[in-house]
Amino acid sequence: MNYILAIDQGTSSTRAMIYSTKGELITVSQYPLTQYYPKQGWVEHDPEEIWTKTTQAMTDVANQINQQKIVACGITNQRETTVLWNKQTGECLYNAIVWQDRRTQAFCNTLGERKEWIKSKTGLMPDPYFSATKIRWILDTVPQARELARKEQLAFGTMDSFLLWRLTQGDVHYTDITNASRTLLYNIFNQEWDEELLDFFEIPRSILPQVKACDRHFGSICSEAVNFSVPITAIAGDQQAALIGQRCFSSGMVKATYGTGGFLLMNTGDKAIASDNLLTTIAYQIDGKVAYGLEGSLYQAGTTVKWLRDELKMISSSAETEELAKSLISNEGVFLLPSFTGLGAPHWINTAGAAIVGLSRTSNRAHFARAALESVCYLTRELLECMSQDSQLDLALLRVDGGMAANNWMLQFLANQCALRIEKPFDIETTAQGIALLASLHISNETLESLQKSWRCAHYFLPEKSAQSEIDFAGWKNAVKMLK
Repeated sequence: MNYILAIDQGTSSTRAMIYSTKGELITVSQYPLTQYYPKQGWVEHDPEEIWTKTTQAMTDVANQINQQKIVACGITNQRETTVLWNKQTGECLYNAIVWQDRRTQAFCNTLGERKEWIKSKTGLMPDPYFSATKIRWILDTVPQARELARKEQLAFGTMDSFLLWRLTQGDVHYTDITNASRTLLYNIFNQEWDEELLDFFEIPRSILPQVKACDRHFGSICSEAVNFSVPITAIAGDQQAALIGQRCFSSGMVKATYGTGGFLLMNTGDKAIASDNLLTTIAYQIDGKVAYGLEGSLYQAGTTVKWLRDELKMISSSAETEELAKSLISNEGVFLLPSFTGLGAPHWINTAGAAIVGLSRTSNRAHFARAALESVCYLTRELLECMSQDSQLDLALLRVDGGMAANNWMLQFLANQCALRIEKPFDIETTAQGIALLASLHISNETLESLQKSWRCAHYFLPEKSAQSEIDFAGWKNAVKMLK
């Protein structure tokens, strides 16, 4: 049997996974990552910790199989997270600034009419979420950053590009088109770095990686890095990789990934659909063809449950939330607004500060747990309504994955709220599976069409008609008004 190595560099952990060329999981190694919060609204990672834990996870899984049977590697990663390093020494100038970070909000607030101009090129609403303002902050704040850039000794990368640089020992400075499309610097229509945007954000062209399609050869892992060498044949941002893993290759198909955050992505085919509330992005470029997507993000999903566990000590494990939610007949008017770093589409509330409303003297931890799960469902419903309206497509189903997809109570509530069939695959870690499948295209006879037919549903949830669903949603909307 030949194997595919998948690197899944996420926000809360880094994993390495071995798959068969058919996408069957063989083994996995996972290490948690430390998140740093130096100021309110700031979120950082230590890139050296990411590098160390990535190579350790890779070594772990490779040692469990015949390493000579690893024929390809794919990398998927948390998008928008930004790191700059010295090209000569490889040393990072500053911690990686995570996609959740809001430190550049004040700058974004000054953009005014420029916002629509930027969106017309990138499909993105200018926001601290994306990489460009993070890059600018590092260049303006970190000593020697602009001087190194002037000498063309500075490199920028999202985490895929950073890992690729390290794994090839500085041989290549590449990224893929999906990660590039999340920087606010890449013109998704011309499919190139945009010189006008670079000038506007005062970011030198020399620090940027070369952009390649998702299914290209990106170089080879040096044996000095992890004691084995293998070609890297696929890179895609985590949400696009999940779209591939869910086999959403047809226009109108939608997937939702519930991990640290929640991310909905609709394949819109060869049409880039403009939206007032959602992001227009590149879904993938495979076999020379670009597919576009509409995306909406929930800044907080699994992190809200983690907050209940780690900070409030209301639960000892994420799985407890399902039983707690079941223990209540209704939410009893309690709603949790998980705006720890603001709320994304369609609200775009920039001020940080979560809130819980409707508490009574009899409210307990079950109400908190249920409200946390419900918040994900309400936000998902709002995003799906935007997608349907903007695309003029009637949605029939939603495919879900990620850690929270293990919660069957939440998926049934989701089906009720969205009035859609919810489908869960056998492997809910479809981000890693998707990049493994993409990497395997180089050494198999598979096509996108044959991959689409290979998807299997493990469980589905049908909507149950009830007036209570609309009452609950109205209560949610009233609660959101309190934040505005």
